[in-house]
Amino acid sequence: MCKNHRNKFAATYRDGPLTKGSDVILRLLSAGARAVLAALLIAMPALFLPRVSADLGQIIALIALLGALLTFVEYSSVYPSVVDFRSAPPFNRLRFGAFFLAVGAMTLICRGTIYPTAATQSVSALGHFAGGLLDVPFSPVRLLTLVLSDDAPTATLTLLRYCAGVSLMIGLLCLCLFAILVRLFNWPLSRGAFNFWVNLPMFEPTTGGDVIARLKREAGINIVLGSLLPFLVPAMLKVISQYFVPITFAEHHPLIWMVAAWALIPASMIMRGIALLRIADIVEAKRKRAYAAAQNQEDGLQVA
Repeated sequence: MCKNHRNKFAATYRDGPLTKGSDVILRLLSAGARAVLAALLIAMPALFLPRVSADLGQIIALIALLGALLTFVEYSSVYPSVVDFRSAPPFNRLRFGAFFLAVGAMTLICRGTIYPTAATQSVSALGHFAGGLLDVPFSPVRLLTLVLSDDAPTATLTLLRYCAGVSLMIGLLCLCLFAILVRLFNWPLSRGAFNFWVNLPMFEPTTGGDVIARLKREAGINIVLGSLLPFLVPAMLKVISQYFVPITFAEHHPLIWMVAAWALIPASMIMRGIALLRIADIVEAKRKRAYAAAQNQEDGLQVA
């Protein structure tokens, strides 16, 4: 082996483990930060709302710890598990940010009903604006407020309208921002090649027919369900309230999480549908280029 080759081999051998080790450390730090944020999201209402019982606090702490553990395991692993688009930012960052903002805003609004401050009054003013803007006949916000009985306190109705308006507005803004990223910034190819297996671990591309048709079908299902759920959930809650258990939204914790799920899970489904349509377009364009290259090669062979 010549001297240059030996030096090149030695440099590669020295740099390889260090680079690999630094990647592992960065991945673990990133997973730890995500785990802390997930735990903070779950524990936020209990941390800022007064009058939390000891039993409820212990349950929330356990759920927060479990959520942090699952997040850390998912993002510290090299191989994907169940989270879609893990390596295609900012898809999951937008969804998490929307949940974090919505839960934080509703927590401040609920806290302001007991201990009003300048911060809670500012967020309540935003809730008043969003609730008044979106509370129109046959809108999701109006349907959600109709879940309450006719003799419900005015304060509870107002609080529900504020929370629903803020959450729905955040969900709509998140959708618009993601649509802009897809349309104008070439998501997810703006950061390089798209790894199908890492970003869609639960989708098996080799079974069930043509992958493009399956992607478009699943995207359509997500978009349709995400569009209908804000209207269907209040109807289901109304039936449950009338025939099974009355839903009063008197407690702040159930109100925050129920409204957050009602507004942001459908928004996440629509985002996933848009993302799947984008991936289907990428796969279709790549297939057309491959067919065109194969055709050109075949024509060249025939001419030769």
